[in-house]
Amino acid sequence: MHNPHLSPEERGLVRARLDIAYDGGPFSGWAVQPTCRTVQGVLEEAMAMILQRPIRLTVAGRTDTGVHARGQVAHLDLTPSEWDGLLRGEDVRPEQSLKRRLNGALGRVLLDHRGSVQVQNASRASEGFDARFSALRRRYSYRIADGATSRDPLQRAVTLWHQRELNVELMNLAAAPLLGLADFRAFAKPREGATTVRTLERFEFKRGTDGVIFVNIAADAFCHNMVRALIGASLRIGEETQEVAWMHQRLLAGVRDAQSTLAAPHPLVLEEVSYPPDSELLARATLTRTRRALLDEVGVDLTGRQDVPASSL
Repeated sequence: MHNPHLSPEERGLVRARLDIAYDGGPFSGWAVQPTCRTVQGVLEEAMAMILQRPIRLTVAGRTDTGVHARGQVAHLDLTPSEWDGLLRGEDVRPEQSLKRRLNGALGRVLLDHRGSVQVQNASRASEGFDARFSALRRRYSYRIADGATSRDPLQRAVTLWHQRELNVELMNLAAAPLLGLADFRAFAKPREGATTVRTLERFEFKRGTDGVIFVNIAADAFCHNMVRALIGASLRIGEETQEVAWMHQRLLAGVRDAQSTLAAPHPLVLEEVSYPPDSELLARATLTRTRRALLDEVGVDLTGRQDVPASSL
């Protein structure tokens, strides 16, 4: 009987890692939907062309409609014969063929948006690797041109044009108390049965020499809409329509209400997914699965406990 907890090696399979970049504009997010074009959908369609069978990808982090990625990571499992059979032409390794053939198939699938999804690298995954559960953190960026900044039309597809001038110093002061382990239900769209407890590792705003505000935000994982909700709330701080303590107060209250607003998706980019050394991949995946299962099952009240280390769960 198939046991999903067995490693691919124990099941006699080869796990392939894909490093992916995409323009999220033409897509209804990452995850497969029956009536919409998604990034996962076109990748699985392209892979099915190569293998002549349905394939399912596991991803590091699902992105929303219109969100882009430079550093997305996914994996898929192949039989040894499928892996060896990838070789074509002058390629000397299956990894080379997988990248080249998959990008070629994507070109056929995406005739009207050719080049909007690219496999940047394909490799045979190290033992214990899981694109989702082995990840240490995900890092996103966000660009804002506020009322004090001249607008560059060539960057409009990846930049929020915000009418009012923003106070970056106040935004950073408001963001700092949110760092650490906390329940981010006030800044997320909860999924049924899933925890909203996350460790926010980085959340900072910096104005560049061109005047554009660059947001850097990283966490062990993000809940649905969490990044856009945090940035949406930060805009109110920057406009000085809310006090600096307002975001932290909402975090502690754990209430998502009419004051919860989402920043636009088009400036949001998944920049990087970080993983531990190869020798620690399996241990990290096991720890993440166990911790998520515990939090989903019993829940954790973290009111006022942002300094609790993730390793304590």
